[in-house]
Amino acid sequence: MLFALICKDKPGSLQVRLDTRPEHIAFLEGLNGDKKLGFAGPFLDADGKPNGSLVVVEAADLAGAEKLSAADPYAKAGLFENVEIRQWNWTFNKPAAS
Repeated sequence: MLFALICKDKPGSLQVRLDTRPEHIAFLEGLNGDKKLGFAGPFLDADGKPNGSLVVVEAADLAGAEKLSAADPYAKAGLFENVEIRQWNWTFNKPAAS
């Protein structure tokens, strides 16, 4: 099942995000290779700077989604003020399974 990881950065933490980005991208590429990543990208503030993330992952259950979320280098670096994990149903414009 799919889970949306809705992550809000701590105020003033842009440099943590920038410094950790290469490891975060490698982590997402690994999830993608394992077919556990639906899609991902940053939320942006009024100035167009990243201030959070939306990551949709495939996991067997909430515990599995929590484990993936905790393994993200951004989470390990303490970037996020909070993370909300919600089960999600992709209804419209879902890509065809390959």
